[in-house]
Amino acid sequence: MINKKELWNIVLSELEVSLSPANFKTWFANTSISEIKDNDSIVVISVPTNFSKNWLEEKYHKFILDAMQKEADNKIKKVIYSVNPPLADNKQGLRAVSMDKILKTAEPKIDQNKLNKKYNFDSFVVGSGSELAYAACLAVAKDNGKKYNPLFIYGGVGLGKTHLAQAIANKRLEENPNASVVYTNAEKFTNEFIHAITNKTIDGFKEKYRKINLFLIDDVEFMAGKERTQEEFFHTFNSLYEDDQQIVITSDRLPKAIPAFKDRLTSRLEWGLIVDISPPDFETRVAILRKKCKEKEINLNDNILRYLASNIQDNVRELEGALNKLIVYFEFHHMELDLERVKNILSTLKVEPKKVFVKPREIIKIVADFYGIDAEEMIGPSRKKEIAFPRQVVMYLMRKESGASFPLIGKEVGKRDHTTAMYAFEKIKKEVKKEGSTRKEIELIKQRIYNK
Repeated sequence: MINKKELWNIVLSELEVSLSPANFKTWFANTSISEIKDNDSIVVISVPTNFSKNWLEEKYHKFILDAMQKEADNKIKKVIYSVNPPLADNKQGLRAVSMDKILKTAEPKIDQNKLNKKYNFDSFVVGSGSELAYAACLAVAKDNGKKYNPLFIYGGVGLGKTHLAQAIANKRLEENPNASVVYTNAEKFTNEFIHAITNKTIDGFKEKYRKINLFLIDDVEFMAGKERTQEEFFHTFNSLYEDDQQIVITSDRLPKAIPAFKDRLTSRLEWGLIVDISPPDFETRVAILRKKCKEKEINLNDNILRYLASNIQDNVRELEGALNKLIVYFEFHHMELDLERVKNILSTLKVEPKKVFVKPREIIKIVADFYGIDAEEMIGPSRKKEIAFPRQVVMYLMRKESGASFPLIGKEVGKRDHTTAMYAFEKIKKEVKKEGSTRKEIELIKQRIYNK
């Protein structure tokens, strides 16, 4: 018989690391498994409203079903959602009451600025791939608008960009509670702008974003292709910059690599300091796990932590998700965790090296999407720099990641000669050896390849 609470908490722990705190709380508060029936083949999830029922069915159903099937050895064949408004004394909520230790850090307190209080400089584990970004963010937090303005932080998913951006805001408000600070993300900024246009409240929108001391915006790449939003952001940027007010921006890529971005906006983003966050090295990953264990008051021996750190290499969120899963198991089964048991528990997370065969066509699509160009145009005859360079990246990655032969690469990329593929591979290979933008772009593209 499958334990309802255990199963749902494991699913929640995996969802939490892939969603923003606000989205996680919005869609999964007051949810629980109300019933498992028909010989454990059907799971009924209790949700508070019809709206949340429709949203979970449309947006999260596949993830929920896959997670449950992994946990239940594919016994579960169907997941359905039942609307049950929460009672005043309902104690199932977002997490079971017995999960107190996880709750202490898993569900952040949100203030009116949507800041997560646990995102501070003390809780950030600094590694070789993040020390420059950390130092720059700390300097900005202490010296608003005078040193690095704008500060542009870029890096892959789950590496700590949001953590550092919010740490700046939290530090600023800690030292000056009356400071005017706005933290948002590009999607919310866009939606607010559309709402302001629709409701003819554009003056209020401008007042909110242009009369502040510190403006932090996450995931600016979301504005790609949204010309009116970019225009408004451009003027907001100019207004704050001219008033010597600090601007902090995060993205998953360099300004010049954001597709469909206006040149003058790209230029503004490159005015100040650009820093990157790279995947943490082994020692940093172990340090992160130790810190998380201390926060959650859980003791795991070094063999277990080293196993996790060795097998989950690219994403801090995945690392924390694996740790959360172990903690859930520990809480429900009340038993010590040894290395063999840990390997079995985490088998559903595929915590083995992610190096898998990648089809050449998949690489073409991912690279084209990254640079914001059409895949067919990239393998066409154009020799424009904005087309030719991504094409060379494709050839390099086909050779490096899929092991394709040079004749095959030439054939896949527009029926070109194998010598063209060889030249492209050697050229990008040399660039990757340097500590430059090409190397960082390749790392970001590889994360997309292996985190599909």
